[in-house]
Amino acid sequence: MNTPEPPSSEPAQSEAYRSCLRRFWARNIRLMLCLLAVWAFAGLGCGILFAAELNEYRIGGYPLGFWFAQQGSIIVFVLVILAFCLAMNRRDRQHHEELETLKEQEK
Repeated sequence: MNTPEPPSSEPAQSEAYRSCLRRFWARNIRLMLCLLAVWAFAGLGCGILFAAELNEYRIGGYPLGFWFAQQGSIIVFVLVILAFCLAMNRRDRQHHEELETLKEQEK
């Protein structure tokens, strides 16, 4: 179901600008879904579903499955946040440069 967009007080934007915004958000959503899948795999998969297989290995004297359930998913979460921040800083910079290029082309 398509709902009409509310009228905007901003000036009309070019199709190239709207296309740039759609690409930017599509890439952001794809990144978030991939990182969420990594975190779910580490937290749910390694900590619960594959714990029996991982318990054959030890880290610091503790079974790896137990380690993932207690500490590993938290560490992976922090690493996912770091990866997201670094990727978004790079993507924001690229997006800003692309928008500046579009502004210059429209002049």
